Amino acid sequence: MRIGYGHDTHRLEPGGPIRLGGINIPHDHHLDGHSDADVLLHAVTDALLGAAALGDIGEMFPDTTGANLDRDSAEMLQAAHQRIRQAGYRIGNLDCTVFAQSPKLTPHKRTIATRIAEIVQIDPSLVGMKAKTGESVGPVGRGEAVVATCVALIESN
Repeated sequence: MRIGYGHDTHRLEPGGPIRLGGINIPHDHHLDGHSDADVLLHAVTDALLGAAALGDIGEMFPDTTGANLDRDSAEMLQAAHQRIRQAGYRIGNLDCTVFAQSPKLTPHKRTIATRIAEIVQIDPSLVGMKAKTGESVGPVGRGEAVVATCVALIESN
């Protein structure tokens, strides 16, 4: 068994919706980035790659490449998942946390976990999903950014 940790932060900009975990959530802001800026899928991607010691999302999908402009983060996660499978691993489980002052994510947690499970072809019960606010502190608490983390357990085939 191997454990990987993923972390990502993206700035919020006016105009929604916000894309998190492969779904669009109604909101008056969106995440800004070179790709679709799905901060949660980026954290999951990095957690899987890190667990298998296969680099990181920026190495696989550099923001200096035009092909990655507005790229769907689900495609990036699928490619990372394929890479870890080719290296002889399967996902044991994923534990994810999103830090956002708004929108409130509790109503969307199960849908997000299900979408992540679909992307990496695992049972939704293997995807933990938590949402936290910034308690009005720092960039998250002021509504300037969203942060996501993920811990991935992978197992050798």
